[in-house]
Order: sequence, then C-alpha cells, then structure tokens
Amino acid sequence: MPSFDIVNEINAQEVDNAVNNTLKEVGTRYDFRGLHTDVEFHKKENRIHLVAAENMKLQAVKDILVKHFIKRGLEPKVLEYGLEEGTSQGHIKVDAIIREGIDRETAKKIVKEIKGLKLKVQPAIQDNQVRVTGKKIDDLQAVISHLKSTRFGIPLQFVNMK
Repeated sequence: MPSFDIVNEINAQEVDNAVNNTLKEVGTRYDFRGLHTDVEFHKKENRIHLVAAENMKLQAVKDILVKHFIKRGLEPKVLEYGLEEGTSQGHIKVDAIIREGIDRETAKKIVKEIKGLKLKVQPAIQDNQVRVTGKKIDDLQAVISHLKSTRFGIPLQFVNMK
C-alpha cells in the first residue's frame, strides 16, 4: 500500500554552514569592528549560542543568521530564541534552540487537516512524524499539495514515498 511520511528535519551541516557564513559576515562588517561577537553551533544540543556587545548588535546578528538560513535553504521558523541574558563582561547572550520533529499538538492538527479533505487516506502519528497511507498515489499527492499550502508554524518535509 502506498505511503509517505511527514517530518520536520533539519540538515545539521547546512546549519553549520549558515553559522560559519554568519561569523564570516560579522567579521567583515565595519559596525562590528572591535566589538565582541560570537556565534556557536552546538550539534549535540541542537542549539546556536549568540553573544554580542549590545542589544542592537545582537538583533543584527539574529537578522544575519536568518538571512544565511534562508540562503542555505533552511527554514528560519525552526529557531526558537530563549531569554536574553547579560554576561559578566557586560555583553548580551541568547540561545536559539533548533526545533526538530513534529510535536503532538501539531501532529493532531495535521491529522485533522488530512481527515478534513475527505480522501481515502489514513494518517497515523508515529513518534515525531505523521505517516499517511492510501490506495491511490493521486490521493497521497493531493494531501501533499494541500499541506504545502497550509501553515502549521513549522516547516514540513514529505519523505519515504513508497
């Protein structure tokens, strides 16, 4: 029986490239000269650590990071910024957590949306993804095209089409 999975996966190498490009751009910009600015990607914890000299510079670094995310084909919606805190040197730091996977609440919304299409397909929530099965590939493709036009607050990828 034909099926596909709906997932929210992030390519860690592309995130690393976006962070490195952000650091390179910050290093060449005149307004950041002589100021302490740092951007680090922690793969294991799936987060990006940002440090800047002042609040305005931190916002500029966030904007540069988003720009490089878009250039690398990543969705900036996956970044969830924490609270801005001061450091002992008088700088400002913030952590951006990279959300991967589909949480239970969003998965339920996706299933409800699919069932509302009245197609002969069966959506099922599995861990942090949703699997959709059906007899006709055309029905599955209709579900994919509908979900691409619907916004759930996270980027969706459609994988394992069998």
